[in-house]
Amino acid sequence: MSKILPPGDQRRLDDLLSRFTDDAQHMIGYPGTHIIDFSPLAPFLEFFLNNIGDPYSASTFRLNTHEFEREVVTWFKQILRAGETDVRGYVTGGGTEGNMYGMYLARELLPGGIVYYSEDTHYSVAKILRMVNARSIMIKSRPDGEMDYDDLMRTLHLHRDVPPIIFANIGTTMRGAIDNLETIKTILKDLAIARSYIHADAALSGMILPFVDDPQPFGFDAGIDSIAISGHKMPGCPMPCGVVLARQAHIDRIARSVEYIGTSDMTVAGSRNGLTPLFLWYVIKTLGHEGFRDIIAECTAISDYAIAQFKAHGITAWRHKNSLTVVFPRQAENTLKKWQVATQGKDAHLITMPHVTRNHVDQFITDLVAATRKTETQKTAIPA
Repeated sequence: MSKILPPGDQRRLDDLLSRFTDDAQHMIGYPGTHIIDFSPLAPFLEFFLNNIGDPYSASTFRLNTHEFEREVVTWFKQILRAGETDVRGYVTGGGTEGNMYGMYLARELLPGGIVYYSEDTHYSVAKILRMVNARSIMIKSRPDGEMDYDDLMRTLHLHRDVPPIIFANIGTTMRGAIDNLETIKTILKDLAIARSYIHADAALSGMILPFVDDPQPFGFDAGIDSIAISGHKMPGCPMPCGVVLARQAHIDRIARSVEYIGTSDMTVAGSRNGLTPLFLWYVIKTLGHEGFRDIIAECTAISDYAIAQFKAHGITAWRHKNSLTVVFPRQAENTLKKWQVATQGKDAHLITMPHVTRNHVDQFITDLVAATRKTETQKTAIPA
């Protein structure tokens, strides 16, 4: 069935498209991107797709992309160094759902456990912990955004009788800091803590670290129990989505058989988007491992270019190793708003995602410097 929109409504859509086209050219502060032409997948919009339940089990509802979802999970297992360990997962609605899944599994494994997370952890995690009714303690962060391991050690020592659930950031939201998994495991060992769970939030960095020459520990070979990655950030699916992986033994604790759909369910949502696995599969097949390596190398080069350009204009900027997040002092609020730059306290950041070019960096810094100088001139002007 096809109907034509009234002229007024069509104009609204045209205006929206025009605004999006402009805003997309001034979006350098958030970790989203769009570098792949997904138009070959347009015919699949005609179908009522639902990836309900476990992608590894047959279902009586057949309008799904479970086959492609399994291939996506297998690819992520490879880049996240699952090796021969029994790890499975599924395509989520985004990084937050992946983190919720990790906390759900952890709470089921360690019902009375305490979740430890740093103050630089994504804002959604506190909400997740309330939703799964998990006890938690916030750990201090270092000035660069990484977890304060001395505070973690002291706090764990005070609660040694309660199994810990560590929520580790593999790339914090504001500063791109990576919590050191080796240090965390050493602390657990030194305190003789036998039962624990480590979940890794690798929303963006999970698609960076597998493609660099010298990554920090981040995957299953580093001893994690589960990990969440966003597919909306990198490689840039047009709708929010992500991938969550966990050790099979943990997943088995929550899987349930559902007669109505003729399959088991081990997910959070049950009904899930059947298009997003197809989009992720398409990106993986289009770019391949080497394609991602080339993209990350170029993004890293632009990060360094941005830092150099800031320095040339007398502005201090920095980034963590293997991070695309360039942090600089917060200033010129209207310019930050124009370029959709994220801020927190005294800091601002730009993220050199694949769509951010050297020209974007030059235009932004030119605007920033001009606005800052104008403000300083106004402050020093003598009233008439």
